[in-house]
Amino acid sequence: MRAIVTGQVGMDKKSYLEAVVRLARDRGDAIDLYNVGDMMYAEAPDVKSRRILDLPLSRLNALRRAVFKDIIADSTGREHIIVNTHATFRWRHGLFSAFDFDQVQKLEIDTMICLLDNIEVIHHRLHDEHTIDATLKDLMVWREEEIMATELLAQPLGCANDFYIVSRGRRVDTLETCYRLICHPQLTKVYPSFPMSHVVDMPDVLAELDAFRQVLARHFISFDPGDVDEKLLLDSSIEAAKEGRDFIEAEVRNDAGALTTINVPVKQVLDIAGDVDGQIYARDFKMIDQSDMIVSYIPQLSGGVPGLSSGVERELQHAFEHSKDVYVIWKPDRNPSPFITETATEVFGSTDEALAFFDRNGMLHQVSLFGP
Repeated sequence: MRAIVTGQVGMDKKSYLEAVVRLARDRGDAIDLYNVGDMMYAEAPDVKSRRILDLPLSRLNALRRAVFKDIIADSTGREHIIVNTHATFRWRHGLFSAFDFDQVQKLEIDTMICLLDNIEVIHHRLHDEHTIDATLKDLMVWREEEIMATELLAQPLGCANDFYIVSRGRRVDTLETCYRLICHPQLTKVYPSFPMSHVVDMPDVLAELDAFRQVLARHFISFDPGDVDEKLLLDSSIEAAKEGRDFIEAEVRNDAGALTTINVPVKQVLDIAGDVDGQIYARDFKMIDQSDMIVSYIPQLSGGVPGLSSGVERELQHAFEHSKDVYVIWKPDRNPSPFITETATEVFGSTDEALAFFDRNGMLHQVSLFGP
């Protein structure tokens, strides 16, 4: 596939995509990566590192057009390419476009991917790399703009059905997901559905859910909603505000993959409460829409109570109403209600039972050390 990968400044898309290229090479696939930002700096050696967005828009546009002209020429005939760029910028010039449609059209793009990450991580990277004063609210708005602009660009390019939102990953980079989308897009795409916020203090249940998520990521192209977990950040900030604290701690991964602790302003998190909830609602439904099926894991909580959250119920209903295959792994001793059984394609008693069904029906991607 020939892909454009977008995402707001602070994503560190370059290191992520370089890792995707290395993974592809290890699997016997070749992906050519074009980092538009690096190429623009090479085109303008007089511009200091991390200052290119401060240039006048006229020069910035001229540099970008020169770089895209080179990419168009060099990428002709190549099967798998990634153009690492942006759809929009929200900078000192205000909001402005980061592409020219006439040039993007000549790239003959097959798929559009918008990469996103947890907002406190974006905020940390952005201010670590650039001299700019952006709040969490600014970055939440920019993220929505980036997603929408990328989706709108996909439509006239003829790949509206191949537009994907991909989370970078909280603990582990989602390299397999991105690699498979580009080199093996025929693989089954799945949305894992599971309770999140109300089981956060249940380590045994969390371990059960993590095992379920890992299995799906191993065998499918998985769009995991848990890779962006800003609701937990918001809940922690609400508790901190009640206790009179101005900051909460959050963990981010550095370039080496090690976890470091940062301080996040409580007030800024509270200011984006509506954005967090609204974006979860919209983003998760979009990720269901871009999947072939939803697989929901319902754990058993203490007292035999089904761990069926309102969010999971809405996801199952949305998937059913949009003609997706709906699979439920039901762990509680109590029988599921008709609202589950009448909308589910199949209900299983365990993850292994579900995998066996998927295997029998040719839906299961067999994992190989050398395969995709």
